[in-house]
Amino acid sequence: MTEPSDTSRNLVAIGTIARREIVRIVRIWGQTLVPPAITMTLYFLIFGGLIGSRIGDMGGVSYMDFIVPGLVMMSVIQNSYGNISSSFFGAKFGRHVEELLVSPMPGWVVLGGYVAGAVARGLAVGVIVLCIAMLFTHVRIPHPLVTLSTVLLGATIFSLAGFINAVYAKKFDDVAIVPTFILTPLTYLGGVFYSVTLLPGWAQAMTHANPIFYMVNAFRYGLLGTSDIPLWIAYALMLGFVVVLTTVALTLLKRGVGLRS
Repeated sequence: MTEPSDTSRNLVAIGTIARREIVRIVRIWGQTLVPPAITMTLYFLIFGGLIGSRIGDMGGVSYMDFIVPGLVMMSVIQNSYGNISSSFFGAKFGRHVEELLVSPMPGWVVLGGYVAGAVARGLAVGVIVLCIAMLFTHVRIPHPLVTLSTVLLGATIFSLAGFINAVYAKKFDDVAIVPTFILTPLTYLGGVFYSVTLLPGWAQAMTHANPIFYMVNAFRYGLLGTSDIPLWIAYALMLGFVVVLTTVALTLLKRGVGLRS
């Protein structure tokens, strides 16, 4: 029998890590999939139903429809980030990450497996939230390719960011600092609940410095066909973040920063 090639071994390794992550997500579905669905349902009922009926149209569409892309993207971002940061830090805390480091797997295989699992959770939650949204709204995805690619890029970006957070974290509290003090404010100020055109000039400038703003607007174009920014700018920014964060994550893995005792 012929020896399997390095490529086939690496693909098996990525699949194994990703499958382990997905099994973990499914096994504790009451913690990973149900809470986002309940939270977003409350957002739709309170912001979309009660408050939205008083606001009227936003950007040419009903307020309920307008907030759907932002809420879906918010759930994707938070769950992708939270999944990989908690999972990889748990591997560090349990010391079994050292088994991955001493194995013949290259760093990109380890990173790819964890990112794939986090993206899978982000997509799963996004689909659940979008299905819930369709019960309240008339959103019907006129641009499916833009919708899917934006979700994949957004989930990948924040999976990579969560991985870097987990690498540097020394205790469980460190994993929660970034989502609480950075990720949540950026999400709420990223145009989820309002159009940037309603803001004064200085606030618009600050919003344009928020990367989540571009992801939300690209996704809004995919679902509603409307956006506050040119689509190509959003894609250029998202691809740039993927390249930069991937490079940083692989460098940290190669050097063993925060991983080797």
